[in-house]
Amino acid sequence: MKPTSASQTVGGIVLCGGRSARMGRPKLTLPFGDEPMLVRVVRILRTTVNPVVVVAAPGQEVPPLSSDIRILRDEQEHLGPLAGMSVGLQALAEEVEAAFVSSCDVPLLLPEFVADMIRRLNGHELAVPKDGDFHHPLAAVYRTSLAERTRLLVAAQRLRPLFLIQDSDSVEVSVDELRAVDPQLQSLRNLNRLEDYEAALRLAGLVE
Repeated sequence: MKPTSASQTVGGIVLCGGRSARMGRPKLTLPFGDEPMLVRVVRILRTTVNPVVVVAAPGQEVPPLSSDIRILRDEQEHLGPLAGMSVGLQALAEEVEAAFVSSCDVPLLLPEFVADMIRRLNGHELAVPKDGDFHHPLAAVYRTSLAERTRLLVAAQRLRPLFLIQDSDSVEVSVDELRAVDPQLQSLRNLNRLEDYEAALRLAGLVE
């Protein structure tokens, strides 16, 4: 398989169909500066990859996005991120070689982090950050040729992204290596609780 290095061969998938149970309100619409968090993440991602698609739950309200951002829908609610990745990879399979997959709750995502993960894909099927025994599947790059494999995993109810990582030619990238482009690993900072959100606002200089 030929290497992927040029950004124009890589798209983006942003997942926002989760329950946001711990946050207590939909994360995608939380204000971050003068824009909702989903809009911010999509904007950051688009500086490095194109096209970008958003995968939302059926019937979920999504804040207004640029007209060239496609909004896709999970086939079923609450199956988890692998099901959303499957929808996104299938949609992009004819357009790009690979896709950077992100959640909607990483407003401190850095374009340099995205570019570095794309570079590390090289000839592999996916590149995923790893911190000890923990993988970060929603800060990873996947070949769109994995669309069918993800679909089959979802159909078999093997819904953990780890199953895809284990079943694929994966390169695991130590988070320590990623500090060269993201010293504080802000790109891996998911906002699950209200206190996480407030801390991210402070880090971004948006509140005191």
